[in-house]
Amino acid sequence: MNKAVVLLSGGLDSATTLAIAREQGFACHCLSIDYGQRHRAELDAATRVARAQCAAEHRVLKIDLAAFGGSALTDKNIAVPETPTTGIPVTYVPARNTIMLSLALAWAEVLGACDIFFGANAVDYSGYPDCRPEYMRAYETMANLATKAAVEGCRLVLHTPIIALSKAEIIRRGSALGVDYALTVSCYQASAQGQACGRCDSCRLRRAGFEAAGIADPTPYGN
Repeated sequence: MNKAVVLLSGGLDSATTLAIAREQGFACHCLSIDYGQRHRAELDAATRVARAQCAAEHRVLKIDLAAFGGSALTDKNIAVPETPTTGIPVTYVPARNTIMLSLALAWAEVLGACDIFFGANAVDYSGYPDCRPEYMRAYETMANLATKAAVEGCRLVLHTPIIALSKAEIIRRGSALGVDYALTVSCYQASAQGQACGRCDSCRLRRAGFEAAGIADPTPYGN
């Protein structure tokens, strides 16, 4: 089996992406990033998802983007919005996807893997500029210029299989592949037990996605 690195946040999108990578026959080496986010519930969820989907390996790598702050997800002095916002929201983490992809790229090169899977979505998302298809294409181009592996013939392919799907389509796709969404956490401010707030952008998108898909929402919501 060819190896692939799968970025696994513990949320709905990345769990679906992992299932797609497995369906395509890859041995999936999952990478989760503890970057100083508001809660660890999503990292606990990533562990559950990797185990449930029989990942070849799962690693959690710690970095400290909270040292910079600048986002409601890394600075507890910035409130997570609980009503719809316009423009790029304060939950955008500066350069997060670039950093995570670069860490995945480094591990892929060590593993001898020519494939990275990333659950970015440009349809039902919160307006993050580093989730756009043109960014993904540019990153793939850069990676193939920057690595010894690519220069020597292992050309990197950055797979973003759900980037053009609606949240409902993602949920239907994952459900068909047997993804247990009860294991996942999407909320920006989940409790330590993984209970979702039900009010943040991520919760609203997730809830609406299950409703549109006609599938029961297994999310545990707090009071």
